[in-house]
Amino acid sequence: MQQHVSHRTADVDGVRVAYRESGPADGPVLLLLHGFPTSSHQFARLMDALGDIPYRLIAPDHPGFGRTEAPDGFTYTFDRLADVLEGFTDALGLDRYALYVFDFGAPVGLRLAARRPERVTGLIVQNGNAYEEGLSDAARAFIALRRADPGAEEQVRGLFTAEGIRFQYETGVAEPALLNPDNQTLDLHYINLPGRNDAQADLAFDYASNLAHYPVWQAWLRSSRVPVLVVWGAGDPFFTPAGAKAYLRDAPDAEVHVFEGAGHFALETHLPAITPLIADFLAKLP
Repeated sequence: MQQHVSHRTADVDGVRVAYRESGPADGPVLLLLHGFPTSSHQFARLMDALGDIPYRLIAPDHPGFGRTEAPDGFTYTFDRLADVLEGFTDALGLDRYALYVFDFGAPVGLRLAARRPERVTGLIVQNGNAYEEGLSDAARAFIALRRADPGAEEQVRGLFTAEGIRFQYETGVAEPALLNPDNQTLDLHYINLPGRNDAQADLAFDYASNLAHYPVWQAWLRSSRVPVLVVWGAGDPFFTPAGAKAYLRDAPDAEVHVFEGAGHFALETHLPAITPLIADFLAKLP
């Protein structure tokens, strides 16, 4: 049975955070953190598909994405996105939750896990990198860009175009007809709102800061021993399957599933295969 999905907002230090919520208000929480260039809408089908589980599903839009509104002068870095997420969990009274992290949501969510390890009951990773070996050559070249480099700004902003967004959705996908083109249209709409291109460029140039946190996140995995589920699109142009398997180094009991024919947005094409893995994983959490 599908749950009703509510669309709400929460005020966090001047940021109006938009989020989707479904499931019982007193249920255990799964916090779903989206990536670039999308928003919580990437989880709409998953939230419907998980309608039978007794979990409270909460999917916020990060500042600079979707329907979340940040004030003028907001500093778009991954540290600041994690600050807002931490404030968001406090505002909603979320003192225990499992994390689902994808793409940009991984460095945001893993920062929060390292800050508040006592809160995290489990970790689901979908194409969310935390290991150097998970970076493709293209990702390494992108991360190495600095704003002062000739042509760097133009190269980064090329990802904000219709062609750049299509590249991220379609690369490595065996059956492109399974991709809903409406999602790309919605992403393009949000990324072209006033100020959003600048915000996304700031985050792109800040992405290199995440690599310095990799040892911290890996140490958290070793010390916390939280259950881990990894689901990964093998054709991701940025994050390679080696990044999925690397989680076994620090979480040797992790479940790791790599899906051939899936790309960066693995849920788009492989939702029927991924949903039961998530449901079974959540059912086993404390």
